[in-house]
Amino acid sequence: MARILIVEDEQRIAAFVAKGLRSDGHLTTTVGDGHDGLDHALSGAFDLVVLDIGLPGLDGFEVLERLRSQGSQVPVIVLTARDSVGDTVSALEGGADDYMPKPFRFAELLARVRLRLRQPDGVRPRDDVLECGGIRLDVRSRRADVGERQVELSAREFALAEMFMVNAGQVLSREQLLDHVWGMDFDPGSNVVDVYVGYLRRKFGAESIATVRGMGYRFNR
Repeated sequence: MARILIVEDEQRIAAFVAKGLRSDGHLTTTVGDGHDGLDHALSGAFDLVVLDIGLPGLDGFEVLERLRSQGSQVPVIVLTARDSVGDTVSALEGGADDYMPKPFRFAELLARVRLRLRQPDGVRPRDDVLECGGIRLDVRSRRADVGERQVELSAREFALAEMFMVNAGQVLSREQLLDHVWGMDFDPGSNVVDVYVGYLRRKFGAESIATVRGMGYRFNR
């Protein structure tokens, strides 16, 4: 159970997100303006913040900037109607851990929340860069490099790669990967995980992800 702060001035959306997160077992607090959001986020009482950009008082970019400038490392998922590339880059470079444009599917938001909450302490690297086996993921800029070569990843491929690299060397079941990356109930007939693992192998190298028969997949260090 995590303590999640929702900073959102649209009451309908705030109530929808809060209800869904509570159903997943989390404790939620909702505030509707930037000043209150910043005060709550800086309190140290929360494990994650869902932050809107278009807020009264301080907008979300300002909240994020002040939060990071004061040393807070609480994970922040930006949730906003602004979906331009410029806004996305500004949010990620400003210290956001993830970015979701409205309208959104709650299942996807929940998957991203779970992923951020379940990253072990100490895994999040300086500058939010994951490196393993010659593969480098920049979580803020969403850039992926294999050696000296940049590779293009879809949002889902990036989320899957991040999940693997955070848990490098550990076996992850298909159910875990579906739950964290897709946010859906496991369907024994679905092969979506296998398909996306195949995509990553083609981009990262065939040896980057091992199949552990009867158990799942392991990202090789």
